[in-house]
Amino acid sequence: MRKLKKYIPTRFMAEDSHYDKDAADHAVCFIENFCCHTKGTWDGKPFELIDWQEQIIRDIFGILKPNGYRQFNTAYIEIPKKQGKSELAAAVALYLLCADFEPGAEVYGCAADKDQARIVFDVAMDMVKRCPHLFNKMSIQASLKTMNYVPTGSKYKALSADVANKHGFNTHGVIFDELHTQPNRKLYEVMLQGSGDARMQPLYFLITTAGNNQNSICWEVHQKALDIIDGRKHDSSFYPVIYGAAQEDDWSDPKVWKKANPSLGITVSMDKVKAAFESARQNPAEENSFRQLRLNQWVKQAVRWMPMDKWDDCAFTVDPESLQGRVCYGGLDLSSSTDITAFVLVFPPINEDDQYIVLPFFWIPEDNIDLRVRRDHVNYDVWKKQGHLKTTEGNVVHYGYIEKFIEELGTKYNIREIAFDRWGAVQMTQNLENLGFTVVPFGQGFKDMSPPTKELMKLTLEKKIVHGGHPVLRWMMDNIYIRTDPAGNIKVDKEKSTEKIDGAVATIMALDRAIRCGNDNGESVYDNRGLLVL
Repeated sequence: MRKLKKYIPTRFMAEDSHYDKDAADHAVCFIENFCCHTKGTWDGKPFELIDWQEQIIRDIFGILKPNGYRQFNTAYIEIPKKQGKSELAAAVALYLLCADFEPGAEVYGCAADKDQARIVFDVAMDMVKRCPHLFNKMSIQASLKTMNYVPTGSKYKALSADVANKHGFNTHGVIFDELHTQPNRKLYEVMLQGSGDARMQPLYFLITTAGNNQNSICWEVHQKALDIIDGRKHDSSFYPVIYGAAQEDDWSDPKVWKKANPSLGITVSMDKVKAAFESARQNPAEENSFRQLRLNQWVKQAVRWMPMDKWDDCAFTVDPESLQGRVCYGGLDLSSSTDITAFVLVFPPINEDDQYIVLPFFWIPEDNIDLRVRRDHVNYDVWKKQGHLKTTEGNVVHYGYIEKFIEELGTKYNIREIAFDRWGAVQMTQNLENLGFTVVPFGQGFKDMSPPTKELMKLTLEKKIVHGGHPVLRWMMDNIYIRTDPAGNIKVDKEKSTEKIDGAVATIMALDRAIRCGNDNGESVYDNRGLLVL
């Protein structure tokens, strides 16, 4: 058996745990003697673990608690494509099924859909077919994506997200392939929360590339893994491994490619990565794909306008109670009656060194929130529970409820004006006028939108705006695309900004009124300084 040049147990080994070489050797020997490659020029060759793979296997299966059971029950492996991810996951599944000394083991392969769930299962099935010792003891139902290991009465079955509402699993092992593609958190919660309570050492093996949705369960687990790696959190049962380029790394540097791809030169050639890079460099539309799949960087679907690290730097605490009686200006974006309605208050600074304060509110119809979570892959339900998103009864937004809410806000804050997008807001603005508010129409063209949009960027870069880190507003800011005219004016591009931006538009409108009108002196930043050219 080939051995690592030098094996050093992971730094995440608990103080009271120990490394059992025999247990680790048992897992490594099984994989290298009973599993083989199933594709291309490697087909039929023994699965000789690459160093990074063997490190993971020895850490997971060889590090034991004082009671003799494994320390780690969850392993999160995040790595670029073409690194041997599916083969490693299949080998782990077969070990848990056949060689982990667990009678009646239930091992499940999970993925976003049936086609994805089939990938690791098919690799495992092909490994079994190429190994007479395993094949003679296995009952395979390929059409049902199920394998049964007869000697121990154990089974391995591929599942997809459509079983997320089912319960009653008694799992010994879960292989989650490409966690970043999960449409919501339901399957993850069903399979990982309590499903292995009847087992002494269940293993949840999560393996994925980076994703592009920061409102996903994979992003949550990714963040937990980073927190453990960086020492911000501690969970002795969680094993984190992330191979990838840092956001500040030079994506064109071959040294960065090597850093992110531990199997470079083995399962994927440098020439292939270089060719993908050259294609991405010549076609900017491919850059994000290269960063995500080849460098394992979390990206958005396309490049957005707002640098979110700078936006996050402005997440200072906002205390609504301390703002009572303060002059402020509102921005109202109704969107459609079945969509999100946004109302944002912006409080101008009292003193020159003060900051603009943003206080946002959002509403969505109660009856379609579950549908939208499934369809949009956005955590509306979580935001509702956290109090960041309000709901109105029925399947459309109840504008009367929002009008009453704004009326109540008017008793707390000195709302001087409410700016609104003319589209679809005629009746509601008339009602607000009847309640005593001053409402002003706000054009969505370059003339009206450019000055406050540029001001928003300037204030963000200077940390002169405070938003409290509101997650709904953050998501919408991250969704903004910008259109520029020949004169250098900018505005939000609603056609390219396919995800929701209502709160961002409402913020820009309210900010414009706050800048123009200020507090009581009637002076405007625009009057004193002129318009920004960025």
